[in-house]
Amino acid sequence: MEQHFDRNIDELKKIFSFLEGASTALSLNQASSFALNMVVEELFTNMVKYNGNGADDILVGVDMDGDKMVVRLIDFDSEPFDYPEEEEVDVTAPLHKRTPGGLGIHLVKMFMDEVSYEYKDRKTSIRLVKQLNTNA
Repeated sequence: MEQHFDRNIDELKKIFSFLEGASTALSLNQASSFALNMVVEELFTNMVKYNGNGADDILVGVDMDGDKMVVRLIDFDSEPFDYPEEEEVDVTAPLHKRTPGGLGIHLVKMFMDEVSYEYKDRKTSIRLVKQLNTNA
């Protein structure tokens, strides 16, 4: 299932409603549903914040592939951002030695098992995969 959303932070309410429906339709447990909401909110917010002048909307998709949840976000009019190359955050460093930024992406990587990024012809595609516990 997928849906297009306007490039506007106010769309988060609609996104959470869409994700609630997806969680129900895909029979996700509470932990997987939480992870889904967290990563989509972080990535959608980044797409709006860092590319607010893009002309097109943003697609959010959620599906199952066997026992894996697959999440897609596609920004159809964007500047490149090399997501996998983003520097790792040292969460053990004292607060006074940390630099702002990167914590949201760090959390996305913690919640998901696979993260892939593709940029071509002004289109950013991010694909996230989470192995679901089929015993729960």
